[in-house]
Amino acid sequence: MNYFNVGKIVNTQGLQGELRVLSVTDFSEERFKKGSRLSIFDDKNQFVTEVEIASHRKQKNFDIVKFKGLYHINDVEKYKGCSLKVAEEDLSDLEEDEFYYHEIIGLDVYEGDQLIGQIKEILQPGANDVWVVARKGKRDLLLPYIPPVILKVDIPNGRVEVDIMEGLDDED
Repeated sequence: MNYFNVGKIVNTQGLQGELRVLSVTDFSEERFKKGSRLSIFDDKNQFVTEVEIASHRKQKNFDIVKFKGLYHINDVEKYKGCSLKVAEEDLSDLEEDEFYYHEIIGLDVYEGDQLIGQIKEILQPGANDVWVVARKGKRDLLLPYIPPVILKVDIPNGRVEVDIMEGLDDED
């Protein structure tokens, strides 16, 4: 079974079994809602256990979660540094023109017929995502996920068509 990262447990929160999670998903409200099932993986990416969300709230840049049946700091302290993942079968269907990160990372990026590079990472700095394109012999190219730049995403063919607007590529 495939699993996909949704967050990293960075610390405990208080004494009542809450954990501070750094979210890496655009769907934190859905992923961390009461009753959601997630899996915990250790720092070596080994499965540890499956958990159910008992409560969730936002605090600053973190998601604060509590797992069902684990209501004391001593129950959850061992999970600091672990990752939270969702099973592929628990992913929900997306709207048209919406994608999961794992579908985008690894796609080849083309401008016309010219291969620019491959998407290696997605950043979330603010208003829109930024796709990081690894290029041979050049610095990474940062492309904002906006309509004038990202023209077409073709997941079945592993291809993204872009228009690199003036000023985006400082190596030209």
